[in-house]
Amino acid sequence: MNMKKNRLIWGLMITLPLVIGGLGCKKFLDRKPLTSTLDDLNQGKVEASVFGLYSILRDYGGFSSLPWVDFQSIRDDDAQKGSDENDGREIVAEFETFQYSKDDWAPNTYWNDHYFLANQATNAIAYAEGATDPATLRNIGEASFFRAYCYFELVKTYGEIPIIRNQIVKTADAIQPKSTIDEVYAFIDEDLERAAQYLPLSSTEYGSNFVGRLTKGAANTMWAQTHLFRGNWARVTALCNEVIASGQYSLPEFSKIWEDGINYAGKNGPESIWEMQAYCGPNAATGGAINYWSYWGTCQGVRQGGTTIEWNLGWGWNTPTDKLESQWPESDPRKRKTILYSGQFDGGPAQGGFGATLPAYTNPSGTGGFSQKYWNKKVYSDPAMRAYTGYIDGNGGAYWINHRILRYADVYLMLAEASNELGDGATAAASLEKVRDRASGFLGAGRTVVPYIPFTTQEAMRTAIKNERRWEFAMEGYRFYDLVRWGDAQNELGSLGYTPRCKYYPIPQKAIDVSNGVLVQNPEW
Repeated sequence: MNMKKNRLIWGLMITLPLVIGGLGCKKFLDRKPLTSTLDDLNQGKVEASVFGLYSILRDYGGFSSLPWVDFQSIRDDDAQKGSDENDGREIVAEFETFQYSKDDWAPNTYWNDHYFLANQATNAIAYAEGATDPATLRNIGEASFFRAYCYFELVKTYGEIPIIRNQIVKTADAIQPKSTIDEVYAFIDEDLERAAQYLPLSSTEYGSNFVGRLTKGAANTMWAQTHLFRGNWARVTALCNEVIASGQYSLPEFSKIWEDGINYAGKNGPESIWEMQAYCGPNAATGGAINYWSYWGTCQGVRQGGTTIEWNLGWGWNTPTDKLESQWPESDPRKRKTILYSGQFDGGPAQGGFGATLPAYTNPSGTGGFSQKYWNKKVYSDPAMRAYTGYIDGNGGAYWINHRILRYADVYLMLAEASNELGDGATAAASLEKVRDRASGFLGAGRTVVPYIPFTTQEAMRTAIKNERRWEFAMEGYRFYDLVRWGDAQNELGSLGYTPRCKYYPIPQKAIDVSNGVLVQNPEW
């Protein structure tokens, strides 16, 4: 299979006119509002409308850039805004110290983008009504997955939210009262059951040119996540076991997951269950260039002001905290493959680096500048790829990096957690070991690096699983929601300003205003 050719064709298909204009933070405000009518929406055929869903995922900030990292990552204790103190200064108060805002660009964008994508998915499902052919049923599965994904993120973030089940034909169709959390999850279950039924086992079933399209494994993995948040342990184990039994996935060496160089070794690799697709490079067919890029890597890339352009690789958001660095055991190889240190050698290929030494941390101490102690190494861009694409600075130094949204490691860790809660310590330990053995370099149970943890007590295993999720998914946006669902958020985040009412974010005031009282604010806000 010619992977570069596949990416080119897939990119051409999903590159629709949804591209973000401008480069400032405020660019994400330019979105179709929740009150858009059907005339505003994509009127193309079913497959074209489904391709548009992938494009929205890649282009819209609520999924691929600053608003996503604000809600998903910066709110935890292991990540912070980073960048220059004056770049998005308001984000520190809103997301690092839990002074939530009812009306600001990032919260408004996050809400609007999720409802926009969900409503576009609803359109695609409606266009396909009555279809029976396998290709269109797959499209229905894709659209159902995207809608479920949006509502899952919304219910985790806001709690009770409105469900918009049907197409928006007139403005009033978009104005709905809030549904209960149980009702939202029931709606998600309906969509994911349909997605799991219609989606193929492998993306190759769409044809060889569509690497990265949704699969049954993605539907079952996200469905397991939704049951994890509800404590439905038996459903979690059943769904995880189904993903494992499919034989579609495996665990490669940890640093290989994040490779985004010229050979694309890490993109859509054996651990990938679902990735947002991005690409920059030459078009072999025309000799020109083809780009269906994303701000995902750029928004988090190293931003080292006052140095040569080779170290201005992005906007510098979502950087590790001192707490993460100090509490993470140095013996865990994942630490040096996740945290990139200013002033230090990047570790070379053995540690996911490229043989470079970063500029020193200069500690601006409130005077401006972009210097940070640490950077997110999971989006560290390859200098060879920068040269290959011609994008070398902060506005494009990582355009081509895929967002790894669902990984196979999560299947094992969800299975470990659910099994432990069901009293099956043997399965919990065996599932945890799958991830720990990979972290150690596949050295086997007798190793001393990331050693094997046998089951002793349910509480001890519970603690081990919590720690493992923290190290495995550091900087990927899991920890805040994990802390909330475990009941640990107050203990871990209280010193930063978290209180129990911060479990849910307030609904944007503009959405409430346009509803004329139908949509009401979350009770504690």
